Amino acid sequence: MLAEFDLLRPQTLSEALGLLAERAPDVRPLAGGTNVVVELRDGVHPCKALMDLSRLKELRGLERQDGWMVIGGGTTLTEVLTHPLVAQHGAVLKEAAALFANPLVRNRATVAGNLVDASPAADAAPPLLALGAEVELVSTKGPRWVALEDFMVGVRQTLRRPDELLRSVRWPVPSARSAGAYAKVGLRKADAISLLSAAVMLERGEGGQCSLARIALGAVAPRPFRARAAEQALAGKALTADVIGEAARLAAEAARPIDDIRARAAYRRRVTEVVVRRLLTQAAEALGH
Repeated sequence: MLAEFDLLRPQTLSEALGLLAERAPDVRPLAGGTNVVVELRDGVHPCKALMDLSRLKELRGLERQDGWMVIGGGTTLTEVLTHPLVAQHGAVLKEAAALFANPLVRNRATVAGNLVDASPAADAAPPLLALGAEVELVSTKGPRWVALEDFMVGVRQTLRRPDELLRSVRWPVPSARSAGAYAKVGLRKADAISLLSAAVMLERGEGGQCSLARIALGAVAPRPFRARAAEQALAGKALTADVIGEAARLAAEAARPIDDIRARAAYRRRVTEVVVRRLLTQAAEALGH
């Protein structure tokens, strides 16, 4: 049985932020509820009040804006999966959305909810990290932008303050000379928590060398992260098999997996190297290397 709590149902973003300012930290935002409701049922993170954000149109929508792709935090994973702008300017995110849980959960789960929950295995995080995403946090004091890489600081920990909401996520529109790839490894092909997820983005310079590389990993450390040393191993170089192999090795070296009921740490580290090599090779081939 759920413990008693107040249910707040603001009609506008301004009203929601005012309530948060008054009642934080005793109120918990509720978007899709795919994680929050389960935790409340299990007695995890009880709260005095829930705030239903489902009516806030200011948190929805997808658009291209001044060289950025912008997604409202309340946008569902189904909307991400089906929107043509995501397919055009964020294909790695679309790939992740296609493997996210199941259709019923995708219809409810939101982009902001997945990121704010800050699970090490958050499926939306690696593709957004690979895209170079930022998150917009807003309160009655105004908005602030934070790099997604900095936003998630640990297991279920973020930089969001109790009086803030994650209003939107944005990333720079990728160059026409860029390509990406995504993969998720789980115990089942669908509706499974990741043993590992990975996303890469590569950009080709005019001379054919790698001018930009992002390699993002999930479920192999306390938080999703970018493998910086692996990225640096690709910068300015032709994407040969040897160069890609070294980057994959460095990505696996950067992983800090644990043993749990789904897999052993050694397995996760080995699979990290294999998956990153495959994704980099796939992206490099798409660029014509």
